[in-house]
This record gives sequence, C-alpha cells and structure tokens, in this order.
Amino acid sequence: MLGAISVGLGAFAAHGLKNLFSSNAISIFETGVRYQFYHVFALLAVAILYKDFPAVKTAGWLFIGGILLFSGSLYLLTVIQGLVQPGYKWVGAITPVGGLLFIAGWLWMFIAMFRKN
Repeated sequence: MLGAISVGLGAFAAHGLKNLFSSNAISIFETGVRYQFYHVFALLAVAILYKDFPAVKTAGWLFIGGILLFSGSLYLLTVIQGLVQPGYKWVGAITPVGGLLFIAGWLWMFIAMFRKN
C-alpha cells in the first residue's frame, strides 16, 4: 500500500503541484516521496527476512515510523509553505526524527540478521 501511495504522490508532484507550489517546495515534496519509496523496499526486505530472522519485525516498525515522520513531515511542510503563510517551518524539525528512525531500522535489521534468536 505504501508503494502505491509513493507512486501516486510522485505523479501528483510531477503533474499536479507545478502550478501551485514553488520549485523548492516541489523538491521538498519529492524528497519525501523518494525516501518513502526507498523504505517500501526496506519493508519488503523485512517481510522476506522475517521467517528466518523474526527480530527484523522491529526494523519494519522503525521504517514505518520513519516514513510517517520523515516523509509525512516533508509533505506537510510543502503544503504549509504553499498554502499557508510562511512561519511554520517548525514542522521541518520533525523530519530528522524520522531520519533517525530510518537509520535505527537499518541498524536493527543488520543486527537482527546476525543475532538470530
């Protein structure tokens, strides 16, 4: 589902946002889409590895949290910058938390593969 949403949001950014938002805002939005799409594949890896390495399930939750906070905050930041008065850049402070969740997910997946219990 997250993959389909990524494709839809990417198409929306390419075709629907150009007349509404600045090129900088579209670039921010596209970054969110790109990282969401990358981590859809990470979730696929978690699903494949889960049978042999059940501890990777935590990595999956970290990736989902990262998508929500990292990509979600970039989507929200784009909308706020484009439709609301500037000054809501505090939303961007959420983005690094999502990035940390992505990093934690990758580390957890790596560690889980070497600690099979």
